[in-house]
Amino acid sequence: MSFSSFGEFLAMGTHGPYVWSAYAISLAVLALNVALPILARRRYLQDEARRLRREKQQ
Repeated sequence: MSFSSFGEFLAMGTHGPYVWSAYAISLAVLALNVALPILARRRYLQDEARRLRREKQQ
């Protein structure tokens, strides 16, 4: 499949919105699969540090 211009490539005939939205959704899911575990680990470490400080005071 060859395109004569970049605009035609982006339009992908009439399938452009479907194709590019599928890429965007896939990229968003991949980004969440990376970001959420990192944020959860950070939250867990903060909670544990808070718990240890509380136990140390008692």
